[in-house]
Amino acid sequence: MANKDWTGNSNSIYKTLGASNHTANEREGNDYYATDPIAIDKLLDAVKLPRIIWECACGEGHLSKRLEDRGKWVMSTDLVDYGYGFGGIDFLKTNTLIWDTERCAIVTNPPYKYAKEFVEHSLKLLKKGDMCCMFLKLTFLEGKARRELFKSIPPPRQVLVFSERVLCAKNGEFQRMKDGGGSAVAYAWFVWKKGYKGKTTVEWI
Repeated sequence: MANKDWTGNSNSIYKTLGASNHTANEREGNDYYATDPIAIDKLLDAVKLPRIIWECACGEGHLSKRLEDRGKWVMSTDLVDYGYGFGGIDFLKTNTLIWDTERCAIVTNPPYKYAKEFVEHSLKLLKKGDMCCMFLKLTFLEGKARRELFKSIPPPRQVLVFSERVLCAKNGEFQRMKDGGGSAVAYAWFVWKKGYKGKTTVEWI
């Protein structure tokens, strides 16, 4: 959500979400990887998302802007202030959603070292029937930690694997990454629907 669309102010956001400010030293310790907006096009072509979206690690707004272009109402926050949305919001310390009357979804590319925590916290906050879509490395499926995670919470409803590589550029420097040969990392959208108890399906997008 661009700042002009919000009728409150940053103070009201902090109070509503129950989040805290962060120091410059804390901000310097967070790597920022921007995601090619084509990832949103692929997601929306495969999954019907509700009108209201929370992009909780928005960076400079690459995904948020594309969501808005596709007709979504987007609340954009980030731990760090990158000049877009509302900075200083620690998603993992939020204790409520800012809406409760409509279906919604949390859609983001989370810091990978906290991906498990972002999934768990999203499903804690969301209402039954709401959706959580996380852009993650395909290797998120691997390992004992993930096996234990999927014992404690339902596994995703869908894993949408990109058939072509999607760029995630450190500090948003996409051209520099392209000049360096692009990306060898395989990504997928991991899609949860709170309350879903069926099997996970794997699709290619």
